[in-house]
Amino acid sequence: MKESDFTFAELSPDTILDALEQCGIYPQSGLLALNSYENRVYQFLSDEQKRYVVKFYRPGRWSNEQILEEHAFSQALADAEIPVVAPLAHDGETLHAAHQYRFALFDSVGGRQFELDNLDHLEWMGRFIGRMHKVASSTPFAHRPTITIESYLTRPRQTLAQSTLVPENLHTAFFTILDQVITLATNQYKPFGLIRLHGDCHAGNILWRDGPTFVDLDDSRMGPAVQDLWMMLNGDRPQQQLQLETLIEAYEEFCEFDSRELALIEPLRAMRMVHYMAWLSDRWQDPAFPRAFPWFAEQRYWEQQILALKEQFSALQEPPLTLGPYY
Repeated sequence: MKESDFTFAELSPDTILDALEQCGIYPQSGLLALNSYENRVYQFLSDEQKRYVVKFYRPGRWSNEQILEEHAFSQALADAEIPVVAPLAHDGETLHAAHQYRFALFDSVGGRQFELDNLDHLEWMGRFIGRMHKVASSTPFAHRPTITIESYLTRPRQTLAQSTLVPENLHTAFFTILDQVITLATNQYKPFGLIRLHGDCHAGNILWRDGPTFVDLDDSRMGPAVQDLWMMLNGDRPQQQLQLETLIEAYEEFCEFDSRELALIEPLRAMRMVHYMAWLSDRWQDPAFPRAFPWFAEQRYWEQQILALKEQFSALQEPPLTLGPYY
């Protein structure tokens, strides 16, 4: 079975309970499904009145070595007192198996989504990402992948070309602008250095309660430092300029930032756009995806993507953001 064909149909409540009980944990409440589609993630209350989260990994996506490397990275960050939710160990192990599934347990932490337009929050984020990258730059990943043109543009383009979800009448318009974006992004994506990253550091993966807590390092990989920073930016160019300077000033209290990486922001944004479309297409056989993203199969969505790619093509031709003269 290919990874893209796999579904979680056989992950029944009994299977989940069996998995938890082998770790000595007995749910008292029901299993609350959290907002995750790549994996299956549930929150519950144990008979000891402790709240947990259990994550069942999509088979075939990561090897055991890759998952354990992510776990070790999370723990290294936690040991450095960086607020990240690291997996819990049972009998000295953080990765467990039950039936055909691998899973990990985490403490459940509360919080709200942090405010992208709040400069105080951005300053906090800059400091903590700087601390994270200080730890991250100490050693590379040995098993986890790297952000590359091949993985974020070339292979996704092949996936989209083979997809039946792109309407036939939009093929020419869609693939013409897609290829133009891919060409520009490929020419511009020249990273100057690679470190271990959170990898998917956006507002949905940050909980705020008296400061930020990082969750879900499932996409951690090697890449340029700016990958963990650019998704903090929003609004028009002057707003992004102010946000960027706030982030970087705080970031550099703990870790030096190479300003040449600012030229990678728009290529990375283009890579994320293309990769996301291909990811949805690749996962379409999982019943959870048509239910959660019904618009992906609609003509209107692809028309909007053509416009979005045209806007990104223009953004790739603009000068990159810069830091102020005091840098």
